[in-house]
Amino acid sequence: MQLYNTLSAEERAIMIDDAGKQRLTLSFYAYAKIQDPQKFRNDLFIAWNALDALGRIYVAHEGINAQMSVPAENFEAFRETLEAYDFMKGIRLNVAVEQDDHSFLKLTIKVRHKIVADGLNDETFDVTNIGVHLKAKEFNEILDDPNTIVVDFRNHYESEVGHFKGAITPDVETFRESLPIINEQLKDHKDDKNLVMYCTGGIRCEKASAYFKHHGFKNVYQLEGGIINYAKQLKEEGLESKFIGKNFVFDNRLGERITDDIISQCHQCGKPCDNHTNCENDGCHLLFIQCDDCKAAMENCCSTECLEIIHMPLVDQVRLRTGKQVGNKVFRKGKSENLKFKHSGELPETALATAQKPADIRQKIKVKKVLLGKAEHYYVKAQVGQFTIENQELNSGDKILISGPTTGDQEMILNRIIVNGAETQTAKIGDKVTFEVPFRIRLSDKLYKIVN
Repeated sequence: MQLYNTLSAEERAIMIDDAGKQRLTLSFYAYAKIQDPQKFRNDLFIAWNALDALGRIYVAHEGINAQMSVPAENFEAFRETLEAYDFMKGIRLNVAVEQDDHSFLKLTIKVRHKIVADGLNDETFDVTNIGVHLKAKEFNEILDDPNTIVVDFRNHYESEVGHFKGAITPDVETFRESLPIINEQLKDHKDDKNLVMYCTGGIRCEKASAYFKHHGFKNVYQLEGGIINYAKQLKEEGLESKFIGKNFVFDNRLGERITDDIISQCHQCGKPCDNHTNCENDGCHLLFIQCDDCKAAMENCCSTECLEIIHMPLVDQVRLRTGKQVGNKVFRKGKSENLKFKHSGELPETALATAQKPADIRQKIKVKKVLLGKAEHYYVKAQVGQFTIENQELNSGDKILISGPTTGDQEMILNRIIVNGAETQTAKIGDKVTFEVPFRIRLSDKLYKIVN
């Protein structure tokens, strides 16, 4: 009986591309009393693995919190696996505004002490005494009330790229930090103001609203389904968006656009930009905003120090980070003095630029292909790309596909290749190969051989 992943992310990505079927990114949560979280976890894994459902899910005695990717054709079957449990009958599924077949590449279900790390002792207050849920239209109306105070219960790196106009955006790195800060900041308005809160999908506000009602706030409201559901209702009902910018999400997309306004800057050069990335240095993986020009120049690194490190032999890189606590690599949120244009706390509400309309986030790949390797560098002036060959051989004359979230899918035929510094006809596993590429490539790009 399989209870854990057996495929790597790269293997799963190839399978998804080969299948060529639409997937839906969605999220949901439910507070409930679960007697045996481990059994609950195992039962879910078996059911979801059979449906090719992927994602990051936390379960605890207090409930479930899930962000997932599900094949569109299995959506109703997936819903049935939820409604097999009484506490999830009729549960709201927040379907993403923008879809990407590669939003999740593994099915990870973890048993935790809590489904959200809030730092609260639930025994000290009534966690079921929550605030009033507001739909998008009601939320817009209450924001226009001069007696309303709206609070963003997300973290600094989330609110920096997008937030509601007029919102208080605490300069915090964790949800638990924001609760006492907001309680102190608004202590004189417990009776005379509407305390209105929002977060990504609504789960943080469920606990936060109960916390603030316990601390004496009389008029507590929360955005039902968070920003994700708000954006969906905007489209369905033709409402004005009071949210400006991009909604940060915790999957491989790192964000979905709500409005075309770019309100943040590249942390390295200051150019208008709202695309998050992770530092390429395995000993850092700092989450920061980086434009395409800086991505090419800095090779996906947050600093010159990290840039130097990634060019060291692997054994030296491992030695440098031995004994150091890297933390949660994918979403390390710490700030850095190297990021000259990082903003937190009080944030602007005016657009610095307008986002260009992209094509589909990830075009369906309709050709038969084999993954060869990944991009290592792009020499801008020479228009030459460098790749590491990790699987099979690459030959002069092969038809290839270079694919990535920003690059899209670009096909070309190789007329000439340089392997480990010398011109030759064949590149084998482990070789560094360079060749002319008439378009900019990114470090997130993959190299495929087309075998139709």
